[in-house]
Amino acid sequence: MIEVKNVGKSYDGNPVLERLNVTVQEGEFVTLVGASGCGKSTFLKMLLGTESPTSGELLLDGKPIADEPGPDRGIVFQQYSVFPHMTVLENVMAAVGFAQRGLTGYLFGSKRKQARLDAEAILKEVGLGHALKKYPHELSGGMKQRLAIAQALLGKPRILLLDEPFGALDPGIRADMHELVLRLWQEHKLTIFMVTHDIKEGFHLGTRLWVFDKLRHDPHAPQAYGATITYDLPIDHRARQPAPQTTEQTIAPLLAEAAS
Repeated sequence: MIEVKNVGKSYDGNPVLERLNVTVQEGEFVTLVGASGCGKSTFLKMLLGTESPTSGELLLDGKPIADEPGPDRGIVFQQYSVFPHMTVLENVMAAVGFAQRGLTGYLFGSKRKQARLDAEAILKEVGLGHALKKYPHELSGGMKQRLAIAQALLGKPRILLLDEPFGALDPGIRADMHELVLRLWQEHKLTIFMVTHDIKEGFHLGTRLWVFDKLRHDPHAPQAYGATITYDLPIDHRARQPAPQTTEQTIAPLLAEAAS
């Protein structure tokens, strides 16, 4: 589904990513971990189409990914992108309106009726069926993230991009969100790419875990080289277990196996 062929990304001549070479099959759940500033979110932006590779090819179904967002790719950020003056239902319906051609995004007649039915259905699916008339300031952090996921899923994307979506949530709410995302992934047959700083979360959710890091370092020119995928670890979830208690318990044996 996704082919990454020797992709690199630079800003003002400073490489952020280099030598990315991976393929991803439809239906995989790929989690991305690594230090801040190593290009994880930049890679997500290239998949979304808001950034383009400086070098190499990034292909979707054998064709270059469009250099603009499309309905086949939905994204959820850590910061909630909602309209404070609109209700939960209106926020999700707005996602339909802004996806159509025109300047205003307004929906009329049968289009508005269908958008309302679709929005109510997806909000019920993510657990917000009881909150259709609430405004964003009345929602908890977990509810706002459920709203953001509903907005992303309404267009029925094939690919869902998650950029640290649960970093600001309390542990209990994060566990609920994990179960929600896993259920939606399976029910909607999504291909998911998720950036996280929590390695435990990455192993718990993903079917593959990518570690982004720099293979080459120059102490006299720290910006001379970009990061790449240093480890591509398959994760067997045939018997999915709760998230491990410590990072070392999980990643140390897998990294040792990958390096051998």
